[in-house]
Amino acid sequence: MTDPTTDLDNLDFDKGDGLIPAIVQDAVSGQVLMLGYMNEEAVRVTRNSGKVTFFSRSRSELWTKGETSGNFLHFVDMATDCDRDALLVTANPVGPTCHLGVTSCFGESTRHALGFLSELQQVVDSRKGADPDSSYTASLFNRGTKRIAQKVGEEGVETALAAMAGDSAEVQSEAADLLYHLTVLLSDAGLNVGQVSELLRERHQPS
Repeated sequence: MTDPTTDLDNLDFDKGDGLIPAIVQDAVSGQVLMLGYMNEEAVRVTRNSGKVTFFSRSRSELWTKGETSGNFLHFVDMATDCDRDALLVTANPVGPTCHLGVTSCFGESTRHALGFLSELQQVVDSRKGADPDSSYTASLFNRGTKRIAQKVGEEGVETALAAMAGDSAEVQSEAADLLYHLTVLLSDAGLNVGQVSELLRERHQPS
């Protein structure tokens, strides 16, 4: 049986006079970023161009998010709801999505705790090539893979020792240090937390 949520060729635009609401979600963090409206052409342009494009109800024309600000939403995927009259669009944002200069048009209430790992990844990635004196992260990159790997090992041992001591607060603290240094190691290897999460998801799928 065909999954109705993937049936993008039979969207119901009639209920909204040619438009359907499109919720945009960060493809990595899962945070809800904004709500816009799409007509058939906007859906087609989004899928073909790779940049999320809407239909402006006030100007009666297509507009690509970021065409003025540079804060594009790079299209990843989209799915329709069971009634085929609404869309969920996943995208990778460049900069803040909201015109107020914040991540989400819905404020920080939509921010997931685990989603912060993707934000951390972006900050870590931005430190590559930076002045080693400007940040601890930049200094780690400057010292190379061997030192980064060493730090991951050290933090892993310290996390394990804290667990053995039964100190939950210390476990939390050491685990945070471990996740941070692991994020640096992933970045150094040309990887990111999103790719690791996807691999875990694939492994979890029933065979």
